[in-house]
Amino acid sequence: MTLTPQERNRVAVNFAIEEGGPSKIARIHIVGSETFTEKKLIKQMRLTTPGWFTWYTKNDQYSKQKLQADLEKLRSFYHDQGFLEFAIENAQVSISPDKTAIDITVTVKEGPRYTVSGVSLAGDLPVPEEEIHKLIRLRSGSVYSRARLQTSTKGISERLGAEGYAFANVSAVPELNKENATASFTFYVDPGRRVYVRKVNISGNIKTRDEVIRREVRQMEGAWYDGTRIERSRVRIRRLGYFDDVSIETPPVPGAQDQVDVNIHVTERQTGRFMVGVGYSSSESVTLAASIAQENVFGSGNSLSLGLNTGQSSKYYSLAFTDPYWTVDGISRSIELYNINYNADDLATSKYESDTLGAALSFGVPITETDTINFGVRFENVDITLKEDSPDAYIDFVDRYGNQTDNFMLSAGWSRDTRDDVLFPTSGGLQSVYTEVAVPVGDLTYWKAQYIHQWFWPIFDPMVLMLRGEIGYGAGYSGKTLPFFKAFYAGGVGSVRGYEGSSLGPRDSDDNALGGKRKIVGNAEVFFPLIANDNSVRGSVFFDIGQIYQDGSQSDNESFKYSAGVGLAWNSPIGALKISYGYPINKKPDDMVENFQFQLGSVF
Repeated sequence: MTLTPQERNRVAVNFAIEEGGPSKIARIHIVGSETFTEKKLIKQMRLTTPGWFTWYTKNDQYSKQKLQADLEKLRSFYHDQGFLEFAIENAQVSISPDKTAIDITVTVKEGPRYTVSGVSLAGDLPVPEEEIHKLIRLRSGSVYSRARLQTSTKGISERLGAEGYAFANVSAVPELNKENATASFTFYVDPGRRVYVRKVNISGNIKTRDEVIRREVRQMEGAWYDGTRIERSRVRIRRLGYFDDVSIETPPVPGAQDQVDVNIHVTERQTGRFMVGVGYSSSESVTLAASIAQENVFGSGNSLSLGLNTGQSSKYYSLAFTDPYWTVDGISRSIELYNINYNADDLATSKYESDTLGAALSFGVPITETDTINFGVRFENVDITLKEDSPDAYIDFVDRYGNQTDNFMLSAGWSRDTRDDVLFPTSGGLQSVYTEVAVPVGDLTYWKAQYIHQWFWPIFDPMVLMLRGEIGYGAGYSGKTLPFFKAFYAGGVGSVRGYEGSSLGPRDSDDNALGGKRKIVGNAEVFFPLIANDNSVRGSVFFDIGQIYQDGSQSDNESFKYSAGVGLAWNSPIGALKISYGYPINKKPDDMVENFQFQLGSVF
């Protein structure tokens, strides 16, 4: 510190600070534990001694806030194991003389482990007592758990909230028998007044029209308060994909004891997308793809997209428009026009060229909050050009049906979406069944069916496990075959990573993939944020499995393939960046490998 005299009887005080390096945690001791080892208890804590990843997590640097959070984790751990009277007697932090090392010593008192001797209800019960008992997770004879106790009180409160009792109070009072180390619990229920919703107010939407948000709201004005409907409204609004955040508050109406307002505040995100994709494979080298889309045209909730793919093997042009509320009942309508030019010369598949002009009209009919039935009609004109090295199966097909076919397809399907978010789901699932039938009014008659099921589970917060399964099958009918250009393929991004796109399954005489009539693909992937409390940067590890089957005549090629790898996704300032590296586990010498791929796009 230096003092510098100034005029008019003033002085300047300057502090020179030398920060030095951060102090690291050298040791953590937990004293007083008899039931659990010190190592097991330290694993419950976030603070730790230096390790492989602490250079990134900084958890080896002392923080008072982190220590307090860790002490609460220890309490929760012991309370969940039945130690109702557990207490932390002291938490001492000492620093070395050179201020580079910190020792943390935590002294605990476990007390006895309690079991539950009985559970009872008291108070005013506006719903049947049997229903409330089903919501209580504590059971007589089981070890006491604070987590189960909290889950029970929360479940009862939510059940009462669904009946309009927004301010219900549920408290569990224990009665301890210290001699026998048992505890009985009485759940006191005070529902309060039944509450009604006066108004639903929406704010924060600058571009999006009120009606687009309001039609997703399941809590009606004038009806009694329903907590489950309000939460369902939040999920549906968030799943629109138009908003970064959706928050709902239910403040009481001034001067009214039985009324609340539902205030919905949204934070809009950019819904226009310009996507540029770049891929690299051992056979096709660099491929480019681009698309431009607006998911919320003029704030109406309608989507409009123009897509093109300039890959070396295929060029895809499409124009699609979707109105999710074509009718007030929520029936959606989609219109699509497209042109696909395909050349398999540089791919792992058998060689041919095709030029497809298509148009489609489809509708989606919601039957529940999560279930939708889809049906539609599609027309395609397909022009086939064979190569000198095209397989015999392709030549036989063209000889029988000609180079050009007009095909009319009817489609139907069902989907169920219970995900909590569209972009970064952490729980719920998405499953769908889709069937397509080419009817006899066209040149071809065939059918295809596909089932996809995707699950999301939070594990070891904030990690999320994703499991995905896909099964497809197709065949011809009325004496005709499944067209080779409608066969199932697997391999590559969105399938079995580590193998080149569409390279799995039976081969022709030139060792090119023919596709098949049956497809099985499974994916397991664990996502985790690379920055705490920020989903914009996520890493992942994955395991993929897949098979393309035709008739079993090529047992080696028609067997299952496996791969594993890592991925990175980043919503960067210039757009969404995705990188993945897959390693084929049971690769054979003639398999086509595609290890690395990345994609970059931007929003507007």
